[in-house]
Amino acid sequence: MKNFLKNVLLCSIGSLPLLSFGQKKEQETNHLRPFIHFTPQKNWMNDPNGLLFYQGKYHLYFQHNPFGNQWGHMSWGHATSSDLLHWTEHPVAIPEDTTMIFSGSLVHDKHNTSGFSTSPEGSLVAIYTAHIDNKKQSQYIAYSNDGGMTFTKYAKNPVIDLGKKDFRDPNVFWHDGSAQWVMTVVLPLEYKVLFYGSKNLKDWSLLSEFANQGDKRKPWECPSLTELPVEGSNTSKWVLMLSSNGSTEGYTGMQYFVGDFDGKNFTNLNAPEQALYVDYGKDVYAGIPYNGLPKEQATLVAWMTNLNYTGDNPTFPWRGQMTIPRKLSLKNTSNGLRLVQAPAISSDFLEKKDSFEKENFKIKNSIELSGGTLFADNAYLIEAEIEVKSANKVGFKIAQEADSLNNKNNKFETKVYYDTKKKSLILDRLKSSVKNHAQFPSIEEANYELKDGILKLQILVDRMSVEVFANDGLTTITDLIFPSEKAKTLSIFTENGKSKVRKLKIWNLKDKSK
Repeated sequence: MKNFLKNVLLCSIGSLPLLSFGQKKEQETNHLRPFIHFTPQKNWMNDPNGLLFYQGKYHLYFQHNPFGNQWGHMSWGHATSSDLLHWTEHPVAIPEDTTMIFSGSLVHDKHNTSGFSTSPEGSLVAIYTAHIDNKKQSQYIAYSNDGGMTFTKYAKNPVIDLGKKDFRDPNVFWHDGSAQWVMTVVLPLEYKVLFYGSKNLKDWSLLSEFANQGDKRKPWECPSLTELPVEGSNTSKWVLMLSSNGSTEGYTGMQYFVGDFDGKNFTNLNAPEQALYVDYGKDVYAGIPYNGLPKEQATLVAWMTNLNYTGDNPTFPWRGQMTIPRKLSLKNTSNGLRLVQAPAISSDFLEKKDSFEKENFKIKNSIELSGGTLFADNAYLIEAEIEVKSANKVGFKIAQEADSLNNKNNKFETKVYYDTKKKSLILDRLKSSVKNHAQFPSIEEANYELKDGILKLQILVDRMSVEVFANDGLTTITDLIFPSEKAKTLSIFTENGKSKVRKLKIWNLKDKSK
């Protein structure tokens, strides 16, 4: 759970809502509300918590301020879905009381190891960080016997207390090999993950530590440990993920380690100093996988924003959205095992009648692809396979609005393209947004060695966000954008040369609210 305390006004814990200075009535920004990404109906949201697939439903709990769309009064909001894209929002599941309810996880205790269950189905147990008067963070549990709608806090909380100010974000799963619950939790400013084990979710023993490896820009937050299949084999490996917000170094994002876990120790298979990144954009944070799914269906959801500017995001009456759920696996590459991500979107969410499809055509300079209702909502999925050939740059211009004084100059646009000189995939949002924040305009870059000169892209645009999946999911870049209501043009372009488009298909997304 993010430590926003240096960036926001904290009121004392109580019954009054948290208000920002100079708060005034805001206009609703419906043109930015995503079609298929989860957003709360109103008010602030950050980290995903308690991701659990249970009795045919995906449960999404999240950090939530029930009283306004600035950070504060942290509680667990709640939504459910049968398909990861249509969500039903429910009342707050775990409200703030004498402590704020920070990030954590949820498990189905189907064998009633905790003794909390009142039925043969077992209970749901939430494990979370209690944030106490900005002085201490401890790990608490709460249980539900009504399918996760309401929770009762354990009378003997905390279950782990080190007496530290910064000690948070427990993520728990059942480990078959050692027949125990395993928790990952962090000491954020010490770059340290602690692994605990328990037979009953109430009594925990320290198993081991993992520290000072990879990217050590502070703090380390929101850990998770997940077993993932290796594509093309019958093997699997464990992936440890962490989020980091090193604002002074200009980095906010997620890293991962690939290794082995024996029920006690996690062993990194790469050199300790090697850093691997989940995403190369500015707006993927606090991602955790779903409990209750087999490793072959491992699915991640992350908070799509950046701590440095999220308090100023121009959305109302809500603030915050989740990434598209992403299917996870590992792939053997020339550099070793690497994470693969694929957007969890079925054809049911693509408009067959509103699509563009064309094969084997050359592109030089720019071709506009939008028109009429086609892509007019800035909500679509692009799938492209391009022979780069002589072009120095080739890609797409998204959410364009021409300057009324000079139609050749775009007032707004987001560019996603391949740069042959840099051998890099680029997302350029220098002119993406109506938002005025010094840390928002940026250019993201990820190394991408083309195979046989072919660029493979999936680009998911959903009004205020762009998620790029390249190289068959080995490379991802995710950024928010906040275009004007008039910025609705989509183009494909090259610079300084020609390219050949082998395949291009673009679908409008279906509005989940209709």
